[in-house]
Amino acid sequence: MDLIIPTISQGLLWSLLAIGVYITFRVLDIADLTVEGSFPLGAATAAACLVAGWSPIPSMIAAAFAGMLGGVVTGILCTKLKIPALLAGILTMIALYSVNLHIMGKANLSLLQVDTIFSLYAISGMSQANMILIIGLITVVLTAVGCYLFFGTEIGAAIRATGCNPHMIRANGVNTDITIILGLLLSNALVALSGALVAQANGFADVGMGVGTIVIGLASVIIGEVLFGTRSFKNCLISVILGSIAYRAVIAIVLQMGMPPNDLKLFTAILVAAALSMPLFQSKFNKRKAAKN
Repeated sequence: MDLIIPTISQGLLWSLLAIGVYITFRVLDIADLTVEGSFPLGAATAAACLVAGWSPIPSMIAAAFAGMLGGVVTGILCTKLKIPALLAGILTMIALYSVNLHIMGKANLSLLQVDTIFSLYAISGMSQANMILIIGLITVVLTAVGCYLFFGTEIGAAIRATGCNPHMIRANGVNTDITIILGLLLSNALVALSGALVAQANGFADVGMGVGTIVIGLASVIIGEVLFGTRSFKNCLISVILGSIAYRAVIAIVLQMGMPPNDLKLFTAILVAAALSMPLFQSKFNKRKAAKN
């Protein structure tokens, strides 16, 4: 139980990042590396606001807004200046490193002596791990329901159609530049919100905490899709959330088995590669099974 609750808690906090990655990677069909800058941007913004005396909820709103701006910058570079999406994300990510340093004033900002959302709203007698679990669950459920409702609207459907068939949606009079920018805005807002929550849970914000976050997000998305399916958009959202928890569970298990923390990024890369190749192996297995029958 000592391992299960923190694992699920961390999985829930990081699932907001996974949903953001899902929006760009699957819905918009864009490989957006802005994530590695907007995640620490959310952490830095929330931490700086908390240290300045703001309460946790306005601090997280400010973090999400900062993430939106990062997504808008990438969207403008991609749509208006016609820079390839991958390169636009890299440029924004690099720029945000300096922005994060300016926001915090230094490379690392401690939150140990500051009231966070997990300490300010703590229930008497409940441990911080349980508070992280409860607040993380509430935030993820509200986010997932909000995303499901939003992508069922006309604007949300236009964003989804932009990723599926941009030529068709343009032929119907939709400005795909706007839908791409909106998708990137929403994605990076969720990523930044995840960074704000993770920083408060960990007790610090660090300028380098975004390194490898895109791989973590992709791992959560792909593991969720492989294990829990993609039958509908609602199912995809649930799969991404469960995939984030499953990824954290795998990491916790291998660390418990004695894997050196220095090898964690290597293990994550191998795990993502294995998850990506599973549909290929599954299709070959089905073909051989059908041939035998």
